[in-house]
Amino acid sequence: MSLIWLMLLLSAHLSECVPEKPKRSALNQLTRILLRKYDCGVRPVHNWTSATTVSIDLILQSVLDVDGKTQSITISIWHRQIWTDDFLVWDPEEFDGINEISLSSDAIWIPDVIVSEFVDGGKSLPIHYVYVNSSGSVKNYRPMQVVLACSLEMYAFPFDKQNCSLTFRSWLHSVKEIDLALWRSAEAIANDKREFMNDGEWELLSIPSRYWQIHQDNTDYAHIQFNVLIRRRPLLYVVGLLIPSIFLMLVDVISFYLPPDSGIRIAFKISILLGYTVFRVNLTDELPATAVRTPLIGVFFAVSMALLMLSLIKSILVVKLLHHSEKEVRQMSVSACLLDKYGSAGHSFKESALTSVKTLDHINPSGDCELESSLEGDLLSLNEIQDAPSGLEWLLQELVSLRLALSQEDSESSAQADWLALCSKLDCFLFRLYLVVLALYASTLLLLWASWSFA
Repeated sequence: MSLIWLMLLLSAHLSECVPEKPKRSALNQLTRILLRKYDCGVRPVHNWTSATTVSIDLILQSVLDVDGKTQSITISIWHRQIWTDDFLVWDPEEFDGINEISLSSDAIWIPDVIVSEFVDGGKSLPIHYVYVNSSGSVKNYRPMQVVLACSLEMYAFPFDKQNCSLTFRSWLHSVKEIDLALWRSAEAIANDKREFMNDGEWELLSIPSRYWQIHQDNTDYAHIQFNVLIRRRPLLYVVGLLIPSIFLMLVDVISFYLPPDSGIRIAFKISILLGYTVFRVNLTDELPATAVRTPLIGVFFAVSMALLMLSLIKSILVVKLLHHSEKEVRQMSVSACLLDKYGSAGHSFKESALTSVKTLDHINPSGDCELESSLEGDLLSLNEIQDAPSGLEWLLQELVSLRLALSQEDSESSAQADWLALCSKLDCFLFRLYLVVLALYASTLLLLWASWSFA
């Protein structure tokens, strides 16, 4: 008997030394109860005829890249989905007042809502948990970096605006099973710019949204579309691309004031053309690459280079005319007369014609200048002298020859001066024509860019 009492006392002592098994926490018990008989492959509704409404919200964080060649845009967004799960409901009173818990997204049902314009997932961080509250509301919040297909219009670069859409829809379920709705009002979503990084190249204008249904195969499918309206800030491209090009064009215009009869003008214009070519090659990467349509700024650079070439050709033509031979000058008498008529604003047609005829007719077909009447009289009087001493006759012949040479030299100088004046008028006429073409071209570009910039 004493042995029995001894064994009982020993067992009681040992039971006091062994620690009690800890109770499970309320959070652990709640999670086990909710997921014990949960099937993540079944839409969580008690009545299968009722649709699950998925509310969607979108916040744009930044625009990372706009690729005109591949017609895609990379953006960073905050994406939120909220729906009700009828199988994830509990009474907070029974679980220490727990109103909300986080569950693994792989353990519960997730709607198959996708973005139709989705091209690539980018570098989105995987978020494997969702929040569930006691009423069964499931909140799936996650940041996303997505690459979207977008029809980009780069013609107005760098004053362009882009409109890219994100269309959310269920991949398989019709509107009778999964319906979509906006979590916030369309106006609140459109004007929400608080999270947008507004210091980059792109400016966020608004994000309009709308709900619509598409009828396909006798079934309606719900869609929610967000349109991201952005505008490029052109200051960087205006300072780095347009202003240097305009400066080179102005320097080319000023070079017309160099004398046309010297080779300095042509050398200067060639230097400007080479400098513009190097400038364009170095800034090739700054221009957007498009496979459909050339941006207007590309047309601007091409036409500017063409105008520089035209300016160089015009200067070469004037220099070529200045160095024509006398034979070529005589062959151009008609054109010279017409140019003198329409190129001079201060002389009448009669005076211009007489000037051209005088310039070109002083040279006879044999290449010698005609003798004036006084020279002919001197020669005749020289021939009539028969009895004069030989020394006096020789002196008279030398004087007549000297006068003839001086007269011929004066005639050639006068012809060259008149031809130089005529070429100067041609140079002035071509310069004014060049200015008119340049002004029309510049005004057209400014009107187009101004209309796009303030639209």
